Amino acid sequence: MRLRYSFRVYPNAPQRTALAKAFGCARVVWNDGLCLRQDAYKQGAERPKAAELSKRLVTEAKKSEERAWLSEVSAVVLQQSLRDLETAYSNFFASKNGTRKGPKTGPPKFKKKTSRQAIRFTANARFSVTADGKLRLPRIGDVEVRWSRDLPSAPSSVTIVKDAAGRYFASFVVEAEGKPLPELDLDDTETGIDLGLSTYAVLRGRKVSSSKFFRRQAEKLKRAQRKLSRARKGSNNRRKAKLAVAKIHARIADQRRDFIEQETTKITRESQAVYLEDLNVKGMGTAKGKRGKSVHDQSLSMFARTLEAKCARYGRTFAKASRWFPSTQLCSACGSIEGPKGLEGLKVRNWVCSCGAAHNRDENAELNLRREGRRIVAEGRPDT
Repeated sequence: MRLRYSFRVYPNAPQRTALAKAFGCARVVWNDGLCLRQDAYKQGAERPKAAELSKRLVTEAKKSEERAWLSEVSAVVLQQSLRDLETAYSNFFASKNGTRKGPKTGPPKFKKKTSRQAIRFTANARFSVTADGKLRLPRIGDVEVRWSRDLPSAPSSVTIVKDAAGRYFASFVVEAEGKPLPELDLDDTETGIDLGLSTYAVLRGRKVSSSKFFRRQAEKLKRAQRKLSRARKGSNNRRKAKLAVAKIHARIADQRRDFIEQETTKITRESQAVYLEDLNVKGMGTAKGKRGKSVHDQSLSMFARTLEAKCARYGRTFAKASRWFPSTQLCSACGSIEGPKGLEGLKVRNWVCSCGAAHNRDENAELNLRREGRRIVAEGRPDT
């Protein structure tokens, strides 16, 4: 399977300048390629492929006075930008034809100079890791890397990312084999996971409390955004205020990501089978007010994706119950649907069924999800 390993990198001043040139050149080549493809579409001509675009927008463009500065960066970076454009168009057409899974994808758009920039070096660029642990990039040099772990194999590509907070990261794509964990007793270690807002997740025998990373930084973020709004546009103070806001958001995202990584790893190690509910997180996020903010703060989609990937890598059973499965409303004792419904039902944490069974809302949902997940796996549809 393919995995992505990200590490913080610390380019010096000349390297940051070289990276800024590479970011800008890749953006210009993308926009030039998109312009040519749009013109061909308007004229009814055949769409130019990536190879033709590379010849016209990279090889020949370097010889012109207008684009002579493209020679200052690695050609692989420019060619990869055009390949990414080709991939973006392929995804758009596949989404339009209904052959691509997931949400609909729109056509590629022109890129602007934003706070987040990225370029990709493939194996053709001959990037490498030096003996002293630095990342050697063509036309940039040996960049210092903060290694937190070893790469399982030689990377096929590396993406250099500059985020809105001004930090640089190297993201490696590597091929890795699965690492199945020792099997556990299924009857004792299978669990359903009921995701929520007041409690992040309810598992068999324990609950994961919500850390509310955004809420904890809300006041600090409010002061920083107020200072940003008062700064004059184009001024140096506004640039500093914008960076301060970005750093707060980056800290929140890092804390949330670390929390999800730790919890999903713990769940994978202690559970032989994991059954999750397929929530409509996008629909939940459209809610206004505090509830909508809480949905975004939880990042439940990231939790589900990370947990599914780790279960696949470590040999754990994973299944998703349909979003229409009434896990909360279903009585786990008699099977009748009498639980709390609607938005008002969210406030009801305990309820009693007509059969006399008393239920805790979250614990009852976990038990129902566990039974539904077991049924899905038995029918041979673990990826439902």
